[in-house]
Amino acid sequence: MNNRNELPINGLKVAVHNNDIGRAMRKLKKKILEEGVMQELRDREFYQSKGTKRRLAKLAAIRRYKKNQDRREE
Repeated sequence: MNNRNELPINGLKVAVHNNDIGRAMRKLKKKILEEGVMQELRDREFYQSKGTKRRLAKLAAIRRYKKNQDRREE
């Protein structure tokens, strides 16, 4: 494995069938969304301390809880 081209490629792969690029792009976007790649990039863009991360996570949990409560009331 001295050659750079021989290294195994790890990552997201999407097969294109019958030159249908649109369908392949939709599948790729879905995989990226499910893996959380874009969210991780946004999170890594700027440094956040542990306290800030904890505080934001707590606020997100509260929002999810309130949203679920509103759905149950309907």
